Amino acid sequence: MPDPTPATRRGFLDSLSGRTVLLSLLIAAIAAVVTVAVSIPLINGAARAQAQATLDRVADVTVAALQQSSAPGSADRVQDLLASQQISAYLIGTGLRPAPGLSVAQQREVLAGTSLDTEVAIDDTDYLVAARPLNGSFGVVLLAPADNVVEPASSALRRLLAAVLAGLIVASVIGYLVSRRLTRPLRQFADTAQALSAGERGLQVEATGPREITDIAQSLNGLSRALDVSEGRQREFLLSVSHELRTPLTAIHGYAEALSDGVVDAADVPGTARVMVGESERMERLVADLLDLARLGAVDVVIDPTEVDLVQTVGEAALVWRDRCAREGVDFTAELPSGPLFVRTDPVRLRQIIDNLAENALRVTPAGRPIVVAVAIEGAWAATTVRDGGPGLSEDDRRVAFEPAALHARYRGVRSVGSGVGLALVGRLSQRLGGIARVGQAPEGGAAFTVLLPRVLPAATEGGFPVGAPRG
Repeated sequence: MPDPTPATRRGFLDSLSGRTVLLSLLIAAIAAVVTVAVSIPLINGAARAQAQATLDRVADVTVAALQQSSAPGSADRVQDLLASQQISAYLIGTGLRPAPGLSVAQQREVLAGTSLDTEVAIDDTDYLVAARPLNGSFGVVLLAPADNVVEPASSALRRLLAAVLAGLIVASVIGYLVSRRLTRPLRQFADTAQALSAGERGLQVEATGPREITDIAQSLNGLSRALDVSEGRQREFLLSVSHELRTPLTAIHGYAEALSDGVVDAADVPGTARVMVGESERMERLVADLLDLARLGAVDVVIDPTEVDLVQTVGEAALVWRDRCAREGVDFTAELPSGPLFVRTDPVRLRQIIDNLAENALRVTPAGRPIVVAVAIEGAWAATTVRDGGPGLSEDDRRVAFEPAALHARYRGVRSVGSGVGLALVGRLSQRLGGIARVGQAPEGGAAFTVLLPRVLPAATEGGFPVGAPRG
């Protein structure tokens, strides 16, 4: 069922703009999370490396100061200065207490003249270590808490998070502006489609922008033009049908008045009655065709397929139409195969197709010109063709020949045309019967209407037995 909630009352996230903004924020958030996840260890590592490098420089300066100064208490002053910077200093050597955190092997390396930079843990606290040899038999060990690098790293992380937050805000603003720009033509299309559904016609939208937008615009413009054409044809169709119905009604009404007023001679009454019956039958056929056309549009017409000899059916129809053509002075010819040609179809609907095609041909064929009804085989199809010697149809006419009232609208007042119901019925009935209706140029000079129906193919044989059948 359609959503009963009006579009104007739906949430922002139900719109394309809202979802575009949400997508922009999601992408920016994912990028921010990845950036922070990658940056934290890098920032911490860089801060520790910088702190270690600073401690190394302090250690080098300390060793140089101790080597150059022999004043009493100079070592204590250096130690106090380092302590003010949260750096612990230890003198190691033979007979001295070892520095905390360093192994005996590490202290031996320092005393042997090797500088040492490392990290140690003392009482669950991490320390940066810088150890340097001093005067050959001693060494200096400096320890600085690793926590000293936390504050610079935290400051850098705070700046990074601030930049990430600013990026999210910018991404949301940009996403909103971009989405508004992208959805503006879509909102215009929606308004135009709503106006078309409300009955407005002749509306067009501007086909500019990305290819997808222009494709939608062109499709909407095409739909608008198609609605104009379709409704115009519907109006013409109704006008033509009204005219077709009014003609026999007028004749019946006129003859009925004449009979009522007693102006018809007794000898002419049977003829008048025959005319009234003929006109009423004509009107009845038109109404029946209209009903069938309406049912076909609603897929409500009854189809009762059976195996039918197309040659026999067309031959029976030819007998009727030969007499009708003779009364109009039109030459009628039937070109039929000598043997049967079976199709699986509804015989009533098939006869309806043949009669409509013959009626159309007789309407446009002048006296002295031919009408030909032919049956032929075209591969897996059985073709029934009605050709006439009338004015014929142009290529553009042939494209719309089976559309209701299309030819009527073009040639009304120019040449004899019907309501367009018959040909429209032929086209749709052919489809329902599993066939194809087509129109072309007849060698007689007029139009050639052909209906193709699937043949009932005889069983293929091999050596006197049906292929695939068991051999006794």
